[in-house]
Formats: sequence, structure tokens, C-alpha cells
Amino acid sequence: MVAAANPLATQVGVDVLKAGGSAVDAAVAIQAVLGLVEPQSSGLGGGAFMVYYDAASRKVTAYDGREKAPMGATGRLFMGDDGKPLPFFDAVLGGISTGVPGAVAMLDMAHRDHGKLPWAGLLKPAEKLAEDGFIVSPRLAGMIALKQVPQPSAPDAKRYFTKADGTPYVAGDRLKNPAYARTLQRIAKFGASGLLTGPVAQDIVDRVHEGPRPSTLTLADLAAYRPIRQSALCRPYRIYVVCTPQAPSGGPGLQIALGVLNQTDIGTRGPDDAKAWFEFAQASRLAYADRDRYVGDPAQVQVPVEGLLDPAYLKKRAELIGEKAGPVTFGMPEGAPAFGPDATAEPGGTSHFVIVDAQGNVVSMTTTVESIFGSGRMVDGFFLNNQLTDFSFSPNDSDGAPAANAPAPGKRPRSSMAPAIVLTPDGRFVAAAGSPGGSSIQAYNLKVLVALLDWKMSPQDSVALPNLVARGDRYSADPFPQPIMQALAERAMPLSTARGENSGLQAIIVKDGGYEGGADPRREGRARGF
Repeated sequence: MVAAANPLATQVGVDVLKAGGSAVDAAVAIQAVLGLVEPQSSGLGGGAFMVYYDAASRKVTAYDGREKAPMGATGRLFMGDDGKPLPFFDAVLGGISTGVPGAVAMLDMAHRDHGKLPWAGLLKPAEKLAEDGFIVSPRLAGMIALKQVPQPSAPDAKRYFTKADGTPYVAGDRLKNPAYARTLQRIAKFGASGLLTGPVAQDIVDRVHEGPRPSTLTLADLAAYRPIRQSALCRPYRIYVVCTPQAPSGGPGLQIALGVLNQTDIGTRGPDDAKAWFEFAQASRLAYADRDRYVGDPAQVQVPVEGLLDPAYLKKRAELIGEKAGPVTFGMPEGAPAFGPDATAEPGGTSHFVIVDAQGNVVSMTTTVESIFGSGRMVDGFFLNNQLTDFSFSPNDSDGAPAANAPAPGKRPRSSMAPAIVLTPDGRFVAAAGSPGGSSIQAYNLKVLVALLDWKMSPQDSVALPNLVARGDRYSADPFPQPIMQALAERAMPLSTARGENSGLQAIIVKDGGYEGGADPRREGRARGF
């Protein structure tokens, strides 16, 4: 089974599985297609996190394809000459926003570990779509026409999305991208090196050095990039084990939220119970407060993961949930360093997919170019990421304490992406899920896991449930039934329906000896199996 954000990508993934390919084979093919047909969300110029379940060993491996800052970056990367943080979109559109892309390198590594079909053949479907053209979807057309953010109007994006008659592409038009096809041919021949070295790498470096706020990115930065393979971060939740990537992903934040909810009675309630949503929101607030304070790149800062996930600490945090919403701040887990407040903005241009192959191996992968169409800059048929704007713009707080997520040379910015795989205690696969959504990913993923594991809802009903994002004193949500809205307001938790990026949840569960999938109705995703 495959659940992905675009029907063309879902179909290609299913075709790979039908041809005897592995879950990772399908992931390679799906990412190549998504980068073409959903370029506002992910692509060759972006990064990703993946968790992979090996059915034979019952082990979950985490792959980190997060972008990295160039070695010339400094803690003041996003500070202006006036000593103040740059306006957000000034930073996004500058060359300084682009990190070394890691998604292709991560997939290359995972394919060497778990691929069955030849690498080059997996890129052929996307190459053909790029050459022949694909039909612009309503969602892509909406992003092309979007005026609320500047990237669709940036010169490279404008050029790509404007037809010969001077009008923009709209839904139903056929869009060709021969440059993307040529880049895929190079990656097919040379693997990730086809992107990170040679002429494509040179084009990336040249483009980010142009225009206002040029980057320090070099060919050496690109060539030196290595993805990370490590054990997943796995913790118990109820009768299950939930596995996510390690920091700097959103995995620790999601695990904190689950650990707090584990101390509540949300599992005996349901989606029509206002108290359940109150507990959900307060656990979210506590988890965001700790994540925002402590999570950064563990290669460069001390991230107190064991302290944050210690059951005794989580129990103390859960005891802060009263009958009404009150002030929330970070806690002091064992090993907590003296980090300052965070000043990270996280808009979302991201996608998620889940795959189960015939051997029962599973991929759950979240992939991104950061904001919509990344930095708005293109080379060789693909958009460049603006991932470095996931760093805290201010490297220090007013007292001089460093921010855990401050920029630094070679550092990976913190991410909210938290693809999840759920197992039984003896390691059998139960479910896989994940979502895009910028900083809201943590709340979206928490919702679907509670719905699947606690409330025993189907994948489709779980992903379609209203979203509620609680961070600090903000409660942004989809419309809930009026009785729930009223009950939450009485608990000092008024819901605002003004939100950021919608969810794009995908989920698969084991059911009756087979699989059942769900795709978020807020986007264009499909779940298909055979």
C-alpha cells in the first residue's frame, strides 16, 4: 500500500511495488515524482527524514537527510546591519536561506541499504512525466496564483509557471520540465553525486551567490554532505511503541507530547469529548515549550532527550494540566543546558508519504523544501530550499543565553518533521503516519496517533478529524462542533480558526491480515493498495 500527497505519485509507488520493488524503491520513485508535480512542497533541492521498519529484524532505522548550513555561516546569518533579525521573507528570498540539500543523498543511502530494483529505473517514471508533461493539479495552480507569499512571484518561479502567451498555468494545463528530466538522468547515472557535485552543484552555488543577501555556500559544502543513519527514537505509548527520527527532527517533540498524554485519560474518551481535546491541547503546549527551548542539532548542542522523555519528568509535566488552561513554560529535565528563548519561524512547504511493501517493510517519510516553492529560486528544473530559515533568527536572548537552534557552520536546523511508525512491544508493525504543516506538524501527527491508537478510528477518519494546534497561548483550529468550542472556551481555551498551513496527513494500519490507508482530504492525496 502507498499513501502519498498526489495521485500520480501514489500510482508510481504502487507500480514499483507491483514490479517487486521494496518500500525504499517506491520512496525513491515517489519523491522524484512529487518534486515535479508538487514542487511547492518538496523536491531534489530539499531535505527529508525517514523512518524505516525492517520486517525481518523488526527494527526501525532513522534516516536523516536534513539540510546543513554552509561552513561560512555564522550565528548572525539572519541578523541585519541594524542588529535586528531580518524580515522573514527578506531572508527567504536571499541566497542565505538555502542549505545543502539532503533528500536525494538520504534516499541514495537508504536504497543502498534496502533497495531491490536498480536505482536508475526508479527515476524513469518522473523523467517521462517531466518530458511529456503532467497535468497541473488544482492545488499546484492555487499555489502558482498565491499572493500572500512572495515566492510564486519570484523571477525563476514566474518564468517557470508562465505560458508562452504570458498567462500563468492553471489547473488542467499540461506543464513540461525538460530540465528536470535532464537532472534526473544525471542523478540516475551518478546517484546523489549527480546533484552534489559537477554541473548541477555548480549551478546551485552560482544561483545562491546571485542577487540580494548572497550565500557563502561552496562546492566543497555540497560535496561534503553526508546523510545520517541511526537507530530510531522509540518510546512506549499505551500498549504500543512509537518510533520517530532523532533530533533535530520533530521526533523528540512528538514523543514528549505522547509521553504527557500517556499520563492522562484521553484514551478512555473520544473525539466528541471536549475534555479529550483539552488534554490534547495542554499536552501539546507543554511539548512545544520544551521542544522550542531545548531541541537543536545534537551534533552541535546538548539536547537533553533522555531527561525530556524520562517517565518521572513526563509525569510531573502532566500534573500541570489542570481543569483550565493556565500559563505554560518549559520544564527543567535532567541534563538541561541553559538555552535561551527560541525565535524560529516555521512556515510549511512539505509533504509526507507512507509505504508498505510485499515483505511487510515500511517507510514513513516527510520531505520538504521548507516554505512554498522554497526560496523561489530554481536551477536545472527544481526549486532550491529555504531551509536555513528554520534556524532561530536571533542567536541569543536578551540576557545573552544562546538559542539551541541558532545558526552555525555546518549545523542542521531544527525541524518539526516527525514521520512515525508504531509497533507492538514485540516489534510487529501496527501503523505508520505523518504530515506536513510547518511547526503544526507536531500537533497534526499527535492527533492522528491518538485517533488511531486511543480512539481506534480508521485511518481515513483519523486524518480527516479537525486539527487543533496549541502552542503558547494560541489555540488555532479547524471548526469544531459548537458544544466542544463552548466547553473549551469555558476552560480558558478559546479556539481561533485562523491557521497556518493545513495538514496533509497520510496513514496506514494493519487490519484483518491486510492494510488500510487514509489520505488527508485537505489535500490531493490518495491511499492505494493491492
